[in-house]
Amino acid sequence: MNVLNTIVQNAPEVSHGIAAIGAGLAAIGAGIGIGKIAGDANTAMARQPEMKGDIRASSLLFAVLVEGVALFGVVVGLLFWLKQA
Repeated sequence: MNVLNTIVQNAPEVSHGIAAIGAGLAAIGAGIGIGKIAGDANTAMARQPEMKGDIRASSLLFAVLVEGVALFGVVVGLLFWLKQA
C-alpha cells in the first residue's frame, strides 16, 4: 500500500489512470455479471417455461444488485479521481 501512496503523491496523472481503470473494471464486471444472469435465466426458462415469471423476477433482482455494486465502483473511482484534481 505504501508503494501506491508514493505513486499517487508523486504523479497525479497516475492516480487519474488508476481511478479510470477501477471504474472501467467495475463497468466490465457488471456487464459480464448481467450477461451471465441473462444467459442463465434464458436457459432456465427454456427448461421450465411454467416458472418464467419467478425466474424473470429473481434474475431482475440479481441484475439490479450487480448493477448497484458496479455503480459503487464507478463512484469510488470518480471520487478518487476528483480528490486528486
